[in-house]
Amino acid sequence: MRITVIGCGYLGAVHAACMAKLGHEVVGIDVDGRKVDDLSAARAPFFEPDLEDLLKEVQETGRLSFTTDMAEAKGSDVHFICVGTPQKKGENAADLTYVDTATMGLIPYLSPGDVVVGKSTVPVGTAARLANMIESAQPAAHLVWNPEFLREGHAVSDTLHPDRLVYGVTGGSEQHDAVQVLDAVYASPLESGTPRLVADLPTAELVKTAANSFLATKISFINAMAELCDAAGADVTILADAIGLDDRIGRKFLNAGIGFGGGCLPKDIRAFMARAGELGADQALTFLREVDAINMRRRTRVVELTRELCGGSLLGKRITVLGASFKPDSDDVRDSPALSIAAQLQLQGAVVTVTDPEALENAARRFPELHYEKSTDIALRRADALLLLTEWRDYRDLDPYEAATLVSSPRILDGRNVLDPIKWRAAGWTYRGLGRP
Repeated sequence: MRITVIGCGYLGAVHAACMAKLGHEVVGIDVDGRKVDDLSAARAPFFEPDLEDLLKEVQETGRLSFTTDMAEAKGSDVHFICVGTPQKKGENAADLTYVDTATMGLIPYLSPGDVVVGKSTVPVGTAARLANMIESAQPAAHLVWNPEFLREGHAVSDTLHPDRLVYGVTGGSEQHDAVQVLDAVYASPLESGTPRLVADLPTAELVKTAANSFLATKISFINAMAELCDAAGADVTILADAIGLDDRIGRKFLNAGIGFGGGCLPKDIRAFMARAGELGADQALTFLREVDAINMRRRTRVVELTRELCGGSLLGKRITVLGASFKPDSDDVRDSPALSIAAQLQLQGAVVTVTDPEALENAARRFPELHYEKSTDIALRRADALLLLTEWRDYRDLDPYEAATLVSSPRILDGRNVLDPIKWRAAGWTYRGLGRP
């Protein structure tokens, strides 16, 4: 099939490359000429494992191209909308400017039978509004909502081998014409056994925000338990192992630490609350305010623990922060807890150095006042304390004996609870975890 992908940021670039890998002819469209040039040269404009190799592979087949010209959408059978829905400035609600602009720009080039597929995370009710816009201009075109469930660092695999596919169509009927079209798009993963659900438009829109809200709640729950464990002298890692053995609960997303960040969970739960308020159902989601508050409180807690680790004062202390991205295997620093903590430490008088394998360029644009060092060894030199805040393998595998020869004071705060306390203490380090005695 000929497929258009509108918006070639993180979601769109990965989706375009993967659709070409599945055998479709794909044109990616974006307003950012520099991004288009990079992708056309098989250069990923952001770090995502395996993406650059995939771009090179599929571009050699001639099935993938990129352009800034929306007119190139004409002639495609399916049009994916993959633009961002950031949080509005000064509000919790999602900004739908890019979704509306992309849809309006696409409408003049739609033909009868075309299928427009929304993948952006939007407030419930958006799809019905866009469907009316499309129907008024091209009554024979269809809108489907097909939420994405990508994990940064695993996006290529998650697109080629998704754990589920959800189609939201008007009326929620399996017999809808667009269902067959999307089945053809996703023929390969469906043949491999990927479950597929057909729902009405509002249900499909709610799937992604409901899933993210559940995951955020699970993370904030275990972080609340970490606070209790700190007070009681208990160990949150063993607690998580014990309750995670209950198959009704499960162990995933029960790792206590500095909390979640990134471009999805924080803004999605806030937009979910805002939309519930607009629908008159705000009481149903009041618990998410506490989920958000617990998450933000973790950052302050790490600053307090760092002060304790440094003997009660941060003034003039040389602090090395290991990790700038919000999670490993990504250069994404949007709402990064690690960078937020680093900035707070510097404001309180510490001399902060941040190191990261991939995210330093993005971090420097967001927090230019911090000092950045690519080399881990150089970043460790003469440090009064280390803070492991993003669990890159490079940092999980640090040798505590070698690291001790570089720092001024062997003190470490393990903000992700991924290090072996016994090993680090045996090497002479003062080790502090979160919710660990």
